Amino acid sequence: MKSLVEPAKWERFVWPALACALFLALWHFLVIWSGTKVFPSPHDVEEGVAELATKSLLSRYAGDSLRRVALGYGTAIALGIPIGLTLGWYPAANRVVNPVFQMLRFISPIAWIPVSILLFGVGDTTAIFLIFLAAFFPIVVACADGVSNVPVMYRQAGRNFGLSAGRLLRRVIFPAALPQIIIGLRIALGIAWLVVVAAEMIAVDSGLGYLVIDARNSGKRYDLVVAAMLMIGIIGLALDLLFRRLKDFKSVRWGFRDGA
Repeated sequence: MKSLVEPAKWERFVWPALACALFLALWHFLVIWSGTKVFPSPHDVEEGVAELATKSLLSRYAGDSLRRVALGYGTAIALGIPIGLTLGWYPAANRVVNPVFQMLRFISPIAWIPVSILLFGVGDTTAIFLIFLAAFFPIVVACADGVSNVPVMYRQAGRNFGLSAGRLLRRVIFPAALPQIIIGLRIALGIAWLVVVAAEMIAVDSGLGYLVIDARNSGKRYDLVVAAMLMIGIIGLALDLLFRRLKDFKSVRWGFRDGA
């Protein structure tokens, strides 16, 4: 159900900004209080970000990570949505393949790293394949469940209006299942963004994940390590906010029932 009291526009920005300020202040004072010479302060990280930006490493590494996610995640969408819709539309087929999909879904993408390196060697293809695996199964399951959960009355209404099976799926079932599909896509994107960091620590020599491990191994530059970690978090937040905005589109909102 929708909240009875909608927050004011200024609250949507002021309170998150205040929370960030408090986080930075706590971080700063904890570094001072502990007297650590290893863990960087916010100012040290700021200087590290400036150094990376000056050398154009930050934008290049962030771009490499986003490119790999776009390729792996995009391929997972291109294959996962049609397969998921088909399985949801044909319950008998779903019952046959569902155990296999569920089994593969619970295998961590990280566990596929040795197999991926064996198949594709060390390079971009390995990282993209791992991202694809991370996103593919959640998308298939979300699409199949979304179609299966569409109320029967929607199908009956479409048939009463003389819609063919293809038009019924395209114009009624898919829009009704779209909210659940978007939730699955959002979850899959989060997993994909986590996996690209792990893959880049092992399989490639660029990207934000590589920056974390390289800064640690090359002179123990923990200011750069934390800078890369913060960039990973900020980009992940931006991607998640983008997906949360999708539910505001009219073509999606009608599928949300009970004001969800």
